[in-house]
Amino acid sequence: MAYEDKTFKTKRFQVLAEKPVNRHSYLKDWPEKGLTAFQGVKDPKPSIKIENGVVVEMDGVARADFDMIDQFIADYYIDKSVAEEVMAMDSLKIARMIVDICVPREEIVRLAKGLTPSKFVDVVTRLDETEIMMGIHKMRARKIPAIQCHTTSATDNPVQLAADAAENRLRGFSEAETTVGVAPIAPFNAISILIGGQTPHVGLLTQCAIEEALELELGMRGMTTYAETVSVYGTERVFADGDDTPWSKAFLAAGYASRGIKLRFTSGSGSEVQMGYADGRSMLYLETKCIMITKGAGVQGLQNGSISCCGIAMSVPSGVRSVHAENLITAMCDLENASGCDQIFSPSDLRRAARTFPLVIAGTDFIFSGYGGVPNYDNMFAGANFDAEDFDDYLVIQRDLTVNGGLVPVTEEQTIAVRNRAARAIQAVFKEFGFPEITDEEVEAATYSHGSKDMPPRSIREDINAAQDMMKKGITGLDLIKALIKHGFEDIAANLFQMMKHKVTGDLLQTSAIVTAENQVLSAIGDMLNDYRGPGTGYRLEEDTETWEKIQRIPQEIDPETYES
Repeated sequence: MAYEDKTFKTKRFQVLAEKPVNRHSYLKDWPEKGLTAFQGVKDPKPSIKIENGVVVEMDGVARADFDMIDQFIADYYIDKSVAEEVMAMDSLKIARMIVDICVPREEIVRLAKGLTPSKFVDVVTRLDETEIMMGIHKMRARKIPAIQCHTTSATDNPVQLAADAAENRLRGFSEAETTVGVAPIAPFNAISILIGGQTPHVGLLTQCAIEEALELELGMRGMTTYAETVSVYGTERVFADGDDTPWSKAFLAAGYASRGIKLRFTSGSGSEVQMGYADGRSMLYLETKCIMITKGAGVQGLQNGSISCCGIAMSVPSGVRSVHAENLITAMCDLENASGCDQIFSPSDLRRAARTFPLVIAGTDFIFSGYGGVPNYDNMFAGANFDAEDFDDYLVIQRDLTVNGGLVPVTEEQTIAVRNRAARAIQAVFKEFGFPEITDEEVEAATYSHGSKDMPPRSIREDINAAQDMMKKGITGLDLIKALIKHGFEDIAANLFQMMKHKVTGDLLQTSAIVTAENQVLSAIGDMLNDYRGPGTGYRLEEDTETWEKIQRIPQEIDPETYES
């Protein structure tokens, strides 16, 4: 019986039962089925044996008994030159090194190359929540944190998507991902956020999360600039059910890289439980294998933090801590860490804040791998942990804590201007290619709308047919640029052209790459590598005076010199 369905003798417990926090399901550990954060009944003990440069035993399993995941990790992740050294070290010593400001990040990265999955788990479980955050603060790849958003529409409305993408970029998002309610319309969604995202200024990386072959084709045609929905799993059976292997994922990753498209893999604690093949392993152990597969495949980053399986991880004891621990392991592997905080997992505002704000304070490469840049009813990724209706709360908390959570305040006048221009730009592109008309009424509605409920209806069938026709005709990003120039949107065309150039030059393949409003690529290379070594080092918002000034200037702020009572 659910807690809120019980009959209580006291008013106090009756009132508590009606609180939002009690609308979530909470489970006892069930290690045999993988429903446990840390201690699966079949989690192995750390060990390694290397003979003639080959891993012949890992975590108590002989090479002859490796499954495909073990083999991939042993052959492509484990650095044999450091493995025996680090595996002989006490796990507590390594854990202390992670939080020791006198031990440089580079040394932890070096040692992490030789850790086995069980040794990783053994190390991070020695850290409490505060220490995990200290480790993330020190170990994240890029010096300056950033934030990604969801830009989706319940009605797959291209005008709304373009306007929302423009506002999302204006608010400071570095990446935006869309997906679809109806699969064949994907090309329209992709070009809508691509054009809208370049309207305020250059730099928004965009993707359309759909079936992998079409996602890759959209990227090759210049309609997207990154991808992150290439999923990896921690047990062989779940991999096999997806008709995939670590090798096939690595091959797909090479396809993206060959066209300069930024890519990170995706994994989520609890996916193996949901598929019914956790094999008695803990969620953290299986997720650690996913992280190591990503690194072994040569991919620059990972979207992790339980993601769409968040409700599973958050239902068991220490669930949030284990998810944060996997974020730390990702950073230790020198990968871009898109640390989740995306799918809503609880009706409790306090719980979703508690899951997220430690990472905001610590800072990750992408604090959210999907802040809802639209109202929750429009979020086609099953709802977001934070969404457009939380903008003001988030901005005020950044200001309270002196942290850069990735967003900056904007004025209503600024948003009206960029939303209108983005809507008119997509209107012009549709006109140029003979797509279904975008009316002035739709442009006006998108300029002032909150979400799809404020938009006039469109014929989804006509849009689908036109989107499919666009793909058949071979239209590319360069064709979009020409159309924008022809219709007087030279500034947006120039910004889009700059993003194409970054793909050609391979700039976006650098670890944890983002593009600033000044068209500068920031990544975990050179001056932008995280160099935190304790107080006075690393990224400090108060020293980034321009950003700190923006974060302070929320619209609600009152100037005491001009305030009249």
